[in-house]
Amino acid sequence: MKQVGIILGSQSDVEKMKGATEALTEFGVDYEFIIASAHRTPERVQKWALGAESRGLKVLIAAAGMAAHLGGVVASLTTLPVIGVPLSGGALGGQDSLYSTVSMPKGTPVATVAIDGSFNAGLLAVQILATADPALREKLKAYKKSTAEKIIEQAKAFER
Repeated sequence: MKQVGIILGSQSDVEKMKGATEALTEFGVDYEFIIASAHRTPERVQKWALGAESRGLKVLIAAAGMAAHLGGVVASLTTLPVIGVPLSGGALGGQDSLYSTVSMPKGTPVATVAIDGSFNAGLLAVQILATADPALREKLKAYKKSTAEKIIEQAKAFER
């Protein structure tokens, strides 16, 4: 059953979001993927967001560049947690997207990761799901242990 929904503002964002799908796949979390723009296809965004919970989704990831209103629009339509991924591009290199995504009004929270931080968005979705899934929580513990071990091994090559 799909537990995470990923919505992108544009087809040009697909490559930048591969990290999220890789993270979810690594943990065996099934997801759905849709392209819909808050500005150009608002009815499509609304239909998707309003139906997310009834489709069994538990966490939503919204990625967009430039004005990046997608995360806020999605969050305004659901009580599910929304993770915003500001994407690089445009004249400001993603800073405009970051400010738009992180600057939500009181009552409409959007958890925000770094510009182009799609892997962390996927990992955060896994962490949210793991609060109610002991098996997933154990996978996360093993992942974090493995990550720490890799850093220690890499450090040994430089330390004296």
